[in-house]
Amino acid sequence: MTSSKFSRFLLIPFIALFVLCGCGRDKLPTEVVLTSDFLPDEVFRLEGRPCMKNEIMVYLANSENQYSEVFGDDIWSVPVGSGTLEDSYKDNILARIAQIKTMNLLAAEYDVTLDEEEEAKTKAAAREYFDSLTDTEKQYLDVDADTIANLYREFAVANKLYETITADINPEISDDEARTITVRTILIKTYRMDNGRRVEYTPEEKKSALARIAEIKQRIDDGEAFEVLAADYNEDTKTEYSFGRGIMPAEFEEAAFNLGAGEISDIVETEYGYHLIYCVTTFNPEETDANKLKIVDRRKQEAFDEVYNNFVATLTSNLNKPLWDSISYDHGGGVVTTSFFDIYDKYFTVVSTQPG
Repeated sequence: MTSSKFSRFLLIPFIALFVLCGCGRDKLPTEVVLTSDFLPDEVFRLEGRPCMKNEIMVYLANSENQYSEVFGDDIWSVPVGSGTLEDSYKDNILARIAQIKTMNLLAAEYDVTLDEEEEAKTKAAAREYFDSLTDTEKQYLDVDADTIANLYREFAVANKLYETITADINPEISDDEARTITVRTILIKTYRMDNGRRVEYTPEEKKSALARIAEIKQRIDDGEAFEVLAADYNEDTKTEYSFGRGIMPAEFEEAAFNLGAGEISDIVETEYGYHLIYCVTTFNPEETDANKLKIVDRRKQEAFDEVYNNFVATLTSNLNKPLWDSISYDHGGGVVTTSFFDIYDKYFTVVSTQPG
């Protein structure tokens, strides 16, 4: 990878990695305090350290503007759960900032700090981003160059912490462990979608689906081409898949990995329905090499999670809920900045995967 996963993650909706309540990997023990103990514009406090509204607004404005450029402002009013996409995404931003600040606390435990060159990069990046803002944007976001520099500094420390904790994790991954195969499939479903809700087939409908896939299997056994029948009858969104172990449903994967090139499975039942699987290749070298990198990244993530989870369990935080609930981003307010994350990537090129 050539860019920071931290910044790219901020463009992915719906996923809250860390919220200010509860406990465990994704949650932090939190007291919701409805008092005047907070500083003006203090959104939350983590182990006595404040997170201010202007920090939230930099993340919120930049990431939402990037989405709006592609999908338009109307996307934010799309219903999600009991609220809108904007509500869900706002919570996601809070989650990301809380995680980064937690990682900065953890960095102190590991004596992870920025060196002179890295510190100079944060200041240069901050100058470039701050200078890119209009007077209207500076006023709306309520930021100065020091605020931006501190955001970049925390970003960089979090990245460096991850690299430090996972530096020694570089396992040898065998071809067999990472083996990626390519198959083609015909699926006859055993469910339907009704207004976004999955509805399972009745026993009679399942019996009919099984009869259909059995007929297709017989036609293949009689010499008809798998590809032709797949084009006519496959109810999946795709016909061909390349994958390694641990990706597909267990029943599908077991059948697929036991096929030789050119072989066709018996009927395989999964939660999606009835499948016929044709093995295109039992070993895809390029995909296997790529999967080795994914496995290494996954093991680094697991190692980091163990340390991170144990640390999170020791922390407490306070959320200024009235202020948090009042925060919103005015898409028509003349604030069009989108370059905050791109400028970070320009100065801090990250090669490996970070948490998230």
